[in-house]
Amino acid sequence: MIDDITPATLLVLWGIVAFGSIIPVVPTGAAVSGAAVLAGLEEPLEIALVVLIGAAGAYAGDLVTYGALSAAGTPLARRLGWLQEGDEENGLTRLREGIESHELRTLVVSRLVPAGRIPVLLVASLTGYPWLKFVTAAIASCLLWSLLYSAVGVLGDSVFDDDTTAIVVVMVTAVVLSVGPGLVRRLRG
Repeated sequence: MIDDITPATLLVLWGIVAFGSIIPVVPTGAAVSGAAVLAGLEEPLEIALVVLIGAAGAYAGDLVTYGALSAAGTPLARRLGWLQEGDEENGLTRLREGIESHELRTLVVSRLVPAGRIPVLLVASLTGYPWLKFVTAAIASCLLWSLLYSAVGVLGDSVFDDDTTAIVVVMVTAVVLSVGPGLVRRLRG
């Protein structure tokens, strides 16, 4: 049984979260929740490290994703059906107005809403959303996201005596929290 978070564990956590923030098929929230279980309630410093390292991985991934989406630009938005051929300027203006009406809240919530981050980052990158504003807002959104999933792990650790059971339950719960709302929307639609 693992009792402490090691530097290797933190490095793996950072890598999983950074990769999953770039390629959004990896359950990054589950990784943070599982690491919080390993940290345990008795080690608040380790839990704080899990929150910070999880947030740092998400932040690195968001910066890379924003840069890649900026490079993909208008052709990607056309392929997604967001822009019509010959009407790019009006489409970009509408998208920009949508993100600017609630800039910080939009960026923070996009990280917390399953599958919400990529469309928001694409809109921000296409419309020339200021890099400095994005970098600042991404810090807050990544910290809040990591804190939320760490809390899921801490709660699971407090409910279950066995770390293995806690990790399994917490990771399943984190995946359900990440994927569930999207499935519910699809079933309703």
